[in-house]
Amino acid sequence: MKDITVVLIDREGNQHSLKAPTDMNMNLMELCKSYEFPVQGICGGMAMCASCQIYIRSENILKNISDDEVAMLSEAFYVKDSSRLGCQIQITPELDGLVFELAPE
Repeated sequence: MKDITVVLIDREGNQHSLKAPTDMNMNLMELCKSYEFPVQGICGGMAMCASCQIYIRSENILKNISDDEVAMLSEAFYVKDSSRLGCQIQITPELDGLVFELAPE
């Protein structure tokens, strides 16, 4: 499989192009951490803390959201309609070119 590129907007509003492998079973939270962005992921990617909340800035094609993720976001701060947990978004070819933004801490 090939690498894809996603755009990440950091908390200061700067855009970064991130290369992401589609063959390593990574999620968006892990990708952000690998580039040393301040994403905590306290629960280790179990959808139990919302410390990896992101906003989808592209047209929201990521409609598959679990009940656990919905429940966690209902308790999080700064939630928007486009909010998702980065740990629940697998790196797949469908993400190529999408734009994401880190939610405030």
